[in-house]
Parts: sequence; structure tokens; C-alpha cells
Amino acid sequence: MKHIPGADPELVLLNHYFEELDRIALSDMSRSEINQLLEELGFYKKTAAEDEVPEEFRFSPAKDSPFKDEPPYESSPSSSSPATENASSEPNAEDKHTDL
Repeated sequence: MKHIPGADPELVLLNHYFEELDRIALSDMSRSEINQLLEELGFYKKTAAEDEVPEEFRFSPAKDSPFKDEPPYESSPSSSSPATENASSEPNAEDKHTDL
């Protein structure tokens, strides 16, 4: 949400590349009508602020998510990272760093 003083309220729908998909005027709508509109557009409404958004709603209402075919990020001991790829091949190299 971006508040612009003096501007009529609008719902601007963007895709994952921040390209405008649609612009909907909200000035003539009540709060319940806006809530209904967001539900119809596919937005998920959390029951409590601290609740997690389910995976299937993370990119809603965008239909062309570039991330839909990628597996979720998971860190595992078997995956390599730049830190481990550039580490010294000496055994127990970390043991020598006592100043940290």
C-alpha cells in the first residue's frame, strides 16, 4: 500500500516483475465490498496477524508466477554454499581461528 495524499484510493495489481496488470477504483466501495473484491481476486485473508500464508496463496492473485515450478528453498547439509566451496582444504581449518 502506498498512501498518496489527495489521490483517490485505487487497488493496483502488479505481477512479479512489478508490471501493472489492473487498476481498480476503490473510492465508491465500502470496506465489506473491498474485502469481497479481494476474496474474488484470490487473495487470502489470515485469521490472525501472526498466521502464515498457505503456499498456494503466496503468489495470489498472480497467475503467471515465475517461481511456480521451482521447489521451495531448503537448506541441507548436502547442498554446497559459496562459504564451503571456498573453504580451505586443510583439516580442522576452523580450529585455528581463535580471534573470532
